[in-house]
Amino acid sequence: MIAVSGRKLLIAAGVVVLAAIGVVAVRDNPFSVGAATSRASDVKTSGPLATVRRGTLSQQVDASGTLGYVAQADGSPYSVVNQAGGALTELPSAGDVIDCGDVLYRVANNPVVLLCGDTPAYRNLSEGDAGPDVIELKRELVRLGYATDSELDLDSNYFGANTKYALEQLQGKLGEDETGKLRLGQAVFLPRSLRVTNTAATLGTIARPGMPIIQATSTARQVELDLDASQQSSVRAGDRALITLPDNRTTPGTVTRIGTVASASNSSSSGNGSGSSTTTIPVYVTLGDPRAAHGLDEAPVQAQITTAGIRNALIVPVDALLARSGGRYAVETVDARGRHHLVPVTLGAFDDADGLVQVRGALRPGDRIVVPGV
Repeated sequence: MIAVSGRKLLIAAGVVVLAAIGVVAVRDNPFSVGAATSRASDVKTSGPLATVRRGTLSQQVDASGTLGYVAQADGSPYSVVNQAGGALTELPSAGDVIDCGDVLYRVANNPVVLLCGDTPAYRNLSEGDAGPDVIELKRELVRLGYATDSELDLDSNYFGANTKYALEQLQGKLGEDETGKLRLGQAVFLPRSLRVTNTAATLGTIARPGMPIIQATSTARQVELDLDASQQSSVRAGDRALITLPDNRTTPGTVTRIGTVASASNSSSSGNGSGSSTTTIPVYVTLGDPRAAHGLDEAPVQAQITTAGIRNALIVPVDALLARSGGRYAVETVDARGRHHLVPVTLGAFDDADGLVQVRGALRPGDRIVVPGV
């Protein structure tokens, strides 16, 4: 769980100045990663000892965001397009969840049912028809329990007598005439169950074919993060994330999609409108346990994305770094005889959570080093 390589890191104010050799003990991540070049054997900095080790560091990116619901792959909401004619007599409310097989809305008091499928309804369907929309209808009738796979032969795109009978059963449940025919406008095909976000029509108005009625998301939960655009190249789909909810509970997640359109926001600390501008990229994370977000909607969250692991890294505590002039660094080792030495090191990735840093230099796993001021 470390900062991304190249990210600016602040030097804390609490430093120990070793005036005799011009050495400063770093108390937080330094800006520069230059190499120290000198060594000394007569310096003895006070502080506990730590052991140099070799292992794996995890890199991490922090971001804030909002807990919401999954829309379409491009981030746009699902749009319910009406194909019936007549006055709107029933509409859902924002927040309503409509499962496939349930009534979405009513036109002239006739139900318009939501069915799961990728092909929009475009014609009347009845016995004798054939096509991909017939396969879609048959699959949904089986999924809803009105027939079995073998009864409807899902490998065939033909609308037969068994399909007609199964459709009659669905119509009977919805309180419609059991005609065994699906008229255009009686059903809306969309890929999944919906959570209504907005209704684009008003009760009593005349619904016309092609008129958008409802906007919705899926019922799946997701987090939309605002990632600093400079960190975009560090995050990949499939990266693990840890989401902190408003009540400080945490739940795991996975990065599923990274947006491509950046947005800029301005922050100001004074009333004169001056401030800094931040450019962010949206990153979408699905929750490993959606139940953890039960009852939360549009809630602010924090996320830690684990972007990579550096294997076989030589690792020391950040507090062991001694900053030298020219942006160079060293650590102070203590050998078996108790003698102290300054060893130049160059810095790699930082583990902010555990206070560790990757170094390169004349060090070996097991070497003891001083951690000043701890």
